Amino acid sequence: MITIFVRTLLLYALVVIAVRIMGKSELSELQPYELVIIIMISELASIPMEDVEIPFINGVISIFTLVFLQMIISVITLNSEKARAVICGKPSILIQKGKIMEKELKKLRINMNDLIEQLRIKNFSNIEDVEFAILETNGELSIIPKASKKPLTPSDIGIVTQDEDLPVSIIIDGKINHENLTKASLDFNWLYSELKKQNISDVKEVLYASVDQNKKLNLHRKNKGNEVLY
Repeated sequence: MITIFVRTLLLYALVVIAVRIMGKSELSELQPYELVIIIMISELASIPMEDVEIPFINGVISIFTLVFLQMIISVITLNSEKARAVICGKPSILIQKGKIMEKELKKLRINMNDLIEQLRIKNFSNIEDVEFAILETNGELSIIPKASKKPLTPSDIGIVTQDEDLPVSIIIDGKINHENLTKASLDFNWLYSELKKQNISDVKEVLYASVDQNKKLNLHRKNKGNEVLY
């Protein structure tokens, strides 16, 4: 029993490390070969956990062999366009200049219901609004709307906008992030002064607070009593 417990903990940590080494891609963004490797790693990790007679080192070697293989393939696809096309495939155009590419749909075994569903998920209820629909190699559907259906931007009407920086987190769950406070070129006196302006005497009352590029403090108070509003 103790052996299985220890093996499970070690293999869990090993798989987490392996996935971290492979990168930060979300499951929905994985290339086919990456998804296969993830599945194989999970299977290989479960075998030493279920059968204590199998040497633990066998699972370790197998998992890191797959990680090493994934890293090699990633380097190859990064440096070779031909290899990338063979391993990852190429994007497929499902709608081109407003016209549905029926042959491409049949080739990919995608029916019209599936296409319409994906368009609705992307907030396009009318196919007539779509100029291009491209099925990416990771299975994600990219949509380029017709010019008349594109959202209006400030530049379209001649409005000059200022680039924005990311807000800096200053307080998280009642605790001050000292490093971020320094990066924002601010100090404790400024912070407590701003909190006082909003009738907050204790930093523990703040759930989250951030500072924008204009040095404006935006905060969210903690919910007293943890009440839920419906």
